[in-house]
Amino acid sequence: MPHVPDLVLSPAVRAALGSGGPVVALESTLLAHGLPAPRNREVADEVEAEVRAAGAVPATIAVLDGRPHVGLGAAELDRVCAGGLEKLSVRDLGVAAGLGRSGATTVAATARLAALAGIQVFATGGLGGVHREARETWDVSADLPALAATPVLVVCAGVKSILDVGATLEVLETSSVPVLGYGTDRFPGFYRRDAGFPVPWRVDSAGQAAAAWRAHAALGPGSGMVLARPVPEADELDAALHDRLLDEGLRLVAERGITGKDVTPALLEHFHSASDGASLATNVALVRADARLAARVAVELAEEPAGG
Repeated sequence: MPHVPDLVLSPAVRAALGSGGPVVALESTLLAHGLPAPRNREVADEVEAEVRAAGAVPATIAVLDGRPHVGLGAAELDRVCAGGLEKLSVRDLGVAAGLGRSGATTVAATARLAALAGIQVFATGGLGGVHREARETWDVSADLPALAATPVLVVCAGVKSILDVGATLEVLETSSVPVLGYGTDRFPGFYRRDAGFPVPWRVDSAGQAAAAWRAHAALGPGSGMVLARPVPEADELDAALHDRLLDEGLRLVAERGITGKDVTPALLEHFHSASDGASLATNVALVRADARLAARVAVELAEEPAGG
Protein backbone atom coordinates (compact mmCIF):
# COMPACT_ATOMS: atom_id res chain seq x y z
CA MET A 1 0.00 0.00 0.00
CA PRO A 2 1.36 3.47 -0.81
CA HIS A 3 2.08 5.72 2.15
CA VAL A 4 -0.32 8.64 2.45
CA PRO A 5 1.10 11.39 4.67
CA ASP A 6 -1.01 12.35 7.64
CA LEU A 7 -2.02 15.96 8.19
CA VAL A 8 0.19 17.65 10.76
CA LEU A 9 -2.08 19.71 13.00
CA SER A 10 -0.61 22.34 15.28
CA PRO A 11 -1.47 21.82 18.97
CA ALA A 12 -3.80 24.84 18.97
CA VAL A 13 -5.64 23.67 15.86
CA ARG A 14 -5.91 20.11 17.13
CA ALA A 15 -7.32 21.29 20.46
CA ALA A 16 -9.85 23.62 18.82
CA LEU A 17 -11.09 21.02 16.36
CA GLY A 18 -11.31 18.43 19.11
CA SER A 19 -13.53 20.67 21.22
CA GLY A 20 -15.61 22.03 18.34
CA GLY A 21 -14.04 25.46 18.62
CA PRO A 22 -13.78 28.01 15.79
CA VAL A 23 -10.84 27.62 13.39
CA VAL A 24 -10.00 29.67 10.28
CA ALA A 25 -7.80 28.28 7.53
CA LEU A 26 -5.29 30.65 5.92
CA GLU A 27 -3.37 30.14 2.70
CA SER A 28 0.41 30.35 2.40
CA THR A 29 0.82 31.29 -1.27
CA LEU A 30 0.01 34.88 -0.32
CA LEU A 31 3.02 34.83 1.98
CA ALA A 32 5.43 32.93 -0.25
CA HIS A 33 4.48 34.36 -3.65
CA GLY A 34 2.11 37.31 -3.17
CA LEU A 35 3.87 39.70 -0.82
CA PRO A 36 7.46 40.95 -0.76
CA ALA A 37 9.87 40.19 2.08
CA PRO A 38 10.11 41.15 4.88
CA ARG A 39 6.54 42.50 4.83
CA ASN A 40 5.19 39.01 4.16
CA ARG A 41 6.41 37.73 7.52
CA GLU A 42 4.87 40.69 9.33
CA VAL A 43 1.57 40.14 7.54
CA ALA A 44 1.59 36.47 8.53
CA ASP A 45 1.54 37.53 12.18
CA GLU A 46 -0.94 40.36 11.59
CA VAL A 47 -3.48 38.14 9.84
CA GLU A 48 -3.23 35.41 12.47
CA ALA A 49 -3.63 38.09 15.16
CA GLU A 50 -6.86 39.28 13.50
CA VAL A 51 -8.26 35.75 13.69
CA ARG A 52 -7.31 35.36 17.35
CA ALA A 53 -8.70 38.78 18.29
CA ALA A 54 -12.08 37.76 16.88
CA GLY A 55 -12.11 34.59 18.98
CA ALA A 56 -10.93 31.89 16.56
CA VAL A 57 -7.78 29.85 16.03
CA PRO A 58 -5.72 30.55 12.88
CA ALA A 59 -4.54 27.62 10.79
CA THR A 60 -2.06 28.71 8.14
CA ILE A 61 -1.58 25.78 5.75
CA ALA A 62 1.50 24.64 3.79
CA VAL A 63 3.30 21.48 2.74
CA LEU A 64 6.72 21.11 4.38
CA ASP A 65 9.05 18.25 3.48
CA GLY A 66 6.17 16.32 1.99
CA ARG A 67 3.88 16.68 5.00
CA PRO A 68 0.74 18.85 4.86
CA HIS A 69 0.74 21.18 7.87
CA VAL A 70 -2.48 22.72 9.16
CA GLY A 71 -1.39 25.46 11.55
CA LEU A 72 2.17 26.75 11.50
CA GLY A 73 4.51 27.79 14.29
CA ALA A 74 6.84 30.78 14.14
CA ALA A 75 9.76 28.84 12.66
CA GLU A 76 7.52 27.30 10.02
CA LEU A 77 6.12 30.71 9.07
CA ASP A 78 9.71 31.95 8.81
CA ARG A 79 10.41 29.14 6.37
CA VAL A 80 7.35 29.86 4.24
CA CYS A 81 8.20 33.55 4.04
CA ALA A 82 11.90 33.01 3.28
CA GLY A 83 11.21 32.09 -0.36
CA GLY A 84 12.07 29.08 -2.48
CA LEU A 85 8.84 27.14 -1.95
CA GLU A 86 6.84 25.70 -4.81
CA LYS A 87 3.35 26.99 -5.55
CA LEU A 88 1.01 24.06 -4.94
CA SER A 89 -2.53 23.72 -6.24
CA VAL A 90 -4.72 20.65 -5.64
CA ARG A 91 -3.15 18.67 -8.47
CA ASP A 92 0.30 19.20 -6.94
CA LEU A 93 -0.46 18.10 -3.38
CA GLY A 94 0.02 14.38 -3.90
CA VAL A 95 3.16 14.80 -6.00
CA ALA A 96 4.75 17.17 -3.51
CA ALA A 97 3.87 14.86 -0.62
CA GLY A 98 5.10 11.76 -2.44
CA LEU A 99 8.41 13.37 -3.36
CA GLY A 100 8.96 14.99 0.02
CA ARG A 101 8.84 18.53 -1.40
CA SER A 102 7.81 21.78 0.26
CA GLY A 103 5.33 24.27 -1.11
CA ALA A 104 2.89 27.06 -0.36
CA THR A 105 -0.75 26.23 -0.92
CA THR A 106 -3.07 28.14 -3.25
CA VAL A 107 -6.74 28.78 -2.54
CA ALA A 108 -7.64 25.43 -4.11
CA ALA A 109 -5.05 23.43 -2.20
CA THR A 110 -5.71 25.23 1.07
CA ALA A 111 -9.45 24.58 0.75
CA ARG A 112 -8.78 20.89 0.11
CA LEU A 113 -6.51 20.45 3.13
CA ALA A 114 -8.82 22.54 5.32
CA ALA A 115 -11.75 20.30 4.43
CA LEU A 116 -9.70 17.17 5.14
CA ALA A 117 -8.86 18.60 8.56
CA GLY A 118 -12.51 19.41 9.28
CA ILE A 119 -12.18 23.21 9.00
CA GLN A 120 -15.24 24.92 7.51
CA VAL A 121 -14.05 28.52 7.09
CA PHE A 122 -11.13 29.80 5.04
CA ALA A 123 -9.96 33.41 4.64
CA THR A 124 -7.93 34.65 1.70
CA GLY A 125 -7.34 37.82 -0.28
CA GLY A 126 -8.72 37.15 -3.74
CA LEU A 127 -10.22 34.10 -5.40
CA GLY A 128 -8.70 32.80 -8.61
CA GLY A 129 -10.88 32.70 -11.69
CA VAL A 130 -11.18 32.77 -15.46
CA HIS A 131 -8.28 34.64 -17.03
CA ARG A 132 -8.71 37.13 -19.81
CA GLU A 133 -8.33 35.55 -23.24
CA ALA A 134 -9.35 32.22 -21.71
CA ARG A 135 -11.32 31.43 -24.87
CA GLU A 136 -7.97 30.99 -26.58
CA THR A 137 -5.73 29.91 -23.70
CA TRP A 138 -8.17 27.84 -21.58
CA ASP A 139 -6.51 29.47 -18.57
CA VAL A 140 -8.95 28.95 -15.72
CA SER A 141 -7.84 28.81 -12.10
CA ALA A 142 -8.11 25.48 -10.31
CA ASP A 143 -9.77 27.44 -7.49
CA LEU A 144 -13.10 27.22 -9.33
CA PRO A 145 -13.38 23.43 -9.81
CA ALA A 146 -11.92 22.96 -6.34
CA LEU A 147 -14.71 25.06 -4.82
CA ALA A 148 -17.26 23.09 -6.79
CA ALA A 149 -16.09 19.92 -5.05
CA THR A 150 -14.92 21.16 -1.64
CA PRO A 151 -17.32 22.05 1.21
CA VAL A 152 -15.55 25.13 2.55
CA LEU A 153 -16.78 28.70 3.04
CA VAL A 154 -14.22 31.02 1.46
CA VAL A 155 -14.13 34.61 2.71
CA CYS A 156 -12.40 36.84 0.16
CA ALA A 157 -12.37 40.29 -1.46
CA GLY A 158 -13.86 38.91 -4.68
CA VAL A 159 -11.52 38.21 -7.56
CA LYS A 160 -8.60 40.25 -8.81
CA SER A 161 -9.41 42.74 -11.55
CA ILE A 162 -6.75 41.11 -13.73
CA LEU A 163 -9.29 38.33 -14.38
CA ASP A 164 -12.46 38.06 -16.44
CA VAL A 165 -14.86 38.73 -13.59
CA GLY A 166 -18.07 38.06 -15.50
CA ALA A 167 -16.86 34.69 -16.79
CA THR A 168 -15.66 33.77 -13.32
CA LEU A 169 -19.10 34.42 -11.84
CA GLU A 170 -20.70 32.36 -14.61
CA VAL A 171 -18.42 29.40 -13.85
CA LEU A 172 -19.22 29.65 -10.15
CA GLU A 173 -22.93 29.60 -10.98
CA THR A 174 -22.53 26.58 -13.23
CA SER A 175 -20.55 24.86 -10.47
CA SER A 176 -23.34 25.40 -7.90
CA VAL A 177 -21.10 27.60 -5.73
CA PRO A 178 -23.23 30.30 -4.05
CA VAL A 179 -21.77 33.82 -4.05
CA LEU A 180 -22.74 36.14 -1.21
CA GLY A 181 -21.86 39.80 -0.83
CA TYR A 182 -21.09 40.93 2.71
CA GLY A 183 -22.73 44.30 3.27
CA THR A 184 -22.88 44.93 -0.48
CA ASP A 185 -24.99 44.23 -3.55
CA ARG A 186 -21.95 44.48 -5.83
CA PHE A 187 -19.27 41.88 -6.39
CA PRO A 188 -15.91 43.26 -5.24
CA GLY A 189 -12.77 43.30 -7.38
CA PHE A 190 -9.97 42.92 -4.84
CA TYR A 191 -8.26 46.35 -5.03
CA ARG A 192 -11.60 47.95 -5.97
CA ARG A 193 -14.91 47.65 -4.09
CA ASP A 194 -17.01 47.11 -7.21
CA ALA A 195 -15.93 44.88 -10.09
CA GLY A 196 -18.94 45.87 -12.18
CA PHE A 197 -21.28 42.95 -11.41
CA PRO A 198 -24.04 42.31 -8.87
CA VAL A 199 -23.92 39.54 -6.28
CA PRO A 200 -26.76 36.98 -6.29
CA TRP A 201 -27.19 37.15 -2.51
CA ARG A 202 -26.45 39.68 0.22
CA VAL A 203 -25.83 39.18 3.94
CA ASP A 204 -25.19 41.89 6.49
CA SER A 205 -23.89 40.00 9.49
CA ALA A 206 -21.62 37.10 10.39
CA GLY A 207 -24.68 35.37 11.80
CA GLN A 208 -26.50 35.53 8.47
CA ALA A 209 -23.42 34.22 6.66
CA ALA A 210 -23.15 31.33 9.12
CA ALA A 211 -26.83 30.50 8.72
CA ALA A 212 -26.51 30.46 4.93
CA TRP A 213 -23.46 28.21 5.14
CA ARG A 214 -25.12 25.77 7.56
CA ALA A 215 -28.11 25.40 5.25
CA HIS A 216 -25.96 25.09 2.14
CA ALA A 217 -23.82 22.43 3.78
CA ALA A 218 -26.98 20.48 4.61
CA LEU A 219 -28.93 20.99 1.39
CA GLY A 220 -26.32 21.74 -1.26
CA PRO A 221 -24.39 19.37 -3.55
CA GLY A 222 -21.19 19.37 -1.46
CA SER A 223 -19.78 22.52 -3.02
CA GLY A 224 -18.15 25.46 -1.30
CA MET A 225 -19.46 28.98 -0.89
CA VAL A 226 -17.96 32.41 -1.55
CA LEU A 227 -18.49 35.24 0.93
CA ALA A 228 -17.18 38.35 -0.83
CA ARG A 229 -16.29 41.29 1.39
CA PRO A 230 -15.24 44.57 -0.28
CA VAL A 231 -11.94 46.10 0.75
CA PRO A 232 -12.56 48.74 3.45
CA GLU A 233 -13.51 52.00 1.73
CA ALA A 234 -10.60 53.94 3.23
CA ASP A 235 -8.13 51.38 1.83
CA GLU A 236 -9.51 51.09 -1.70
CA LEU A 237 -6.92 51.68 -4.44
CA ASP A 238 -7.44 54.87 -6.44
CA ALA A 239 -9.38 54.08 -9.62
CA ALA A 240 -7.06 55.91 -12.04
CA LEU A 241 -3.97 54.35 -10.48
CA HIS A 242 -5.56 50.91 -10.56
CA ASP A 243 -6.48 51.16 -14.24
CA ARG A 244 -3.00 52.36 -15.21
CA LEU A 245 -1.29 49.58 -13.27
CA LEU A 246 -3.59 46.99 -14.78
CA ASP A 247 -2.97 48.14 -18.35
CA GLU A 248 0.77 48.21 -17.76
CA GLY A 249 0.76 44.81 -16.09
CA LEU A 250 -1.23 43.13 -18.85
CA ARG A 251 1.18 44.50 -21.44
CA LEU A 252 4.12 43.34 -19.37
CA VAL A 253 3.00 39.71 -19.08
CA ALA A 254 2.16 39.63 -22.81
CA GLU A 255 5.56 41.01 -23.79
CA ARG A 256 7.36 38.54 -21.53
CA GLY A 257 5.25 35.58 -22.58
CA ILE A 258 4.20 34.87 -19.01
CA THR A 259 1.39 32.31 -18.78
CA GLY A 260 -0.41 29.98 -16.40
CA LYS A 261 0.21 30.11 -12.67
CA ASP A 262 3.01 32.66 -13.14
CA VAL A 263 0.65 35.39 -14.39
CA THR A 264 -0.86 36.41 -11.05
CA PRO A 265 2.46 36.71 -9.15
CA ALA A 266 3.93 38.75 -12.03
CA LEU A 267 0.98 41.14 -12.10
CA LEU A 268 0.95 41.52 -8.33
CA GLU A 269 4.66 42.27 -8.35
CA HIS A 270 4.08 44.99 -10.94
CA PHE A 271 1.24 46.47 -8.89
CA HIS A 272 3.39 46.54 -5.77
CA SER A 273 6.54 47.91 -7.41
CA ALA A 274 4.86 50.51 -9.63
CA SER A 275 2.39 51.93 -7.10
CA ASP A 276 4.94 53.09 -4.53
CA GLY A 277 3.44 50.72 -1.97
CA ALA A 278 -0.19 51.75 -2.44
CA SER A 279 -1.36 48.39 -3.79
CA LEU A 280 0.55 46.52 -1.10
CA ALA A 281 -1.22 48.56 1.61
CA THR A 282 -4.59 47.76 -0.01
CA ASN A 283 -3.71 44.08 -0.28
CA VAL A 284 -2.78 43.84 3.38
CA ALA A 285 -5.87 45.78 4.49
CA LEU A 286 -8.28 43.53 2.62
CA VAL A 287 -6.61 40.32 3.80
CA ARG A 288 -6.82 41.47 7.41
CA ALA A 289 -10.47 42.45 6.99
CA ASP A 290 -11.27 39.07 5.42
CA ALA A 291 -9.56 37.26 8.29
CA ARG A 292 -11.59 39.23 10.85
CA LEU A 293 -14.85 38.42 9.12
CA ALA A 294 -13.94 34.75 8.64
CA ALA A 295 -13.17 34.44 12.34
CA ARG A 296 -16.51 36.00 13.28
CA VAL A 297 -18.32 33.55 11.01
CA ALA A 298 -16.34 30.64 12.44
CA VAL A 299 -17.32 31.72 15.95
CA GLU A 300 -20.98 31.79 14.90
CA LEU A 301 -20.67 28.31 13.40
CA ALA A 302 -19.07 26.97 16.56
CA GLU A 303 -22.14 28.01 18.55
CA GLU A 304 -25.18 25.78 18.49
CA PRO A 305 -27.83 27.33 16.20
CA ALA A 306 -31.20 28.22 17.67
CA GLY A 307 -33.30 25.08 17.93
CA GLY A 308 -30.23 22.92 17.29
